[in-house]
Amino acid sequence: MTSKRHKQTDDDALLDAARDCVLAVGVRRTTLTDIARRAGVSRMTLYRRWPDVRSIVADLMTREWTGLAVEVSATARHRGTGSARERLVDHLSEGVRSFRAHPLLRKIVDVDPELLLPYVLQRRGTSQEAFCALLAAGLRAGHADGSVRPGHPVRQARTLLLIAQSFALSVPTMVDDEHTTDAFDAEFREILERVLKP
Repeated sequence: MTSKRHKQTDDDALLDAARDCVLAVGVRRTTLTDIARRAGVSRMTLYRRWPDVRSIVADLMTREWTGLAVEVSATARHRGTGSARERLVDHLSEGVRSFRAHPLLRKIVDVDPELLLPYVLQRRGTSQEAFCALLAAGLRAGHADGSVRPGHPVRQARTLLLIAQSFALSVPTMVDDEHTTDAFDAEFREILERVLKP
């Protein structure tokens, strides 16, 4: 148990160094040597865990974004008011806003957007699987208290994630003087309510 915790701490320190490098110069300009230097370890230490920059960045994205989802979910649970549907809508709305503003996402969208394409067009990533699991749990709670329309919780969760990804990644392309981010966030909440109501 201690060695597993120690390994996790070591991995977190290396991922922290990777995050600092990516935020400074983007993924394409980051090397394993840069990350090792920033972490104060040898390149071989990194190579034993990650064969290249893209693999460490994939783990970094998973850590950062699933951590954000868990944090938002815990905040929603702490409030603990309203129906399961209301908590789920709050959770998703806050999650999309927080994800859209996340510094790592902003840097990748600005400098290395092609990194996101496989997760949008080809396959689900680890973060998406974790998001779906959280959403399915919220949906099951909504089925139990009658606040969410009946349905297959995994399919519903994946549908919600498709909607959320669009609002998380593409809203900035639709914003102008007349149509603000806040207005789109309000539309997102309305869509969620209509999709989920019994």
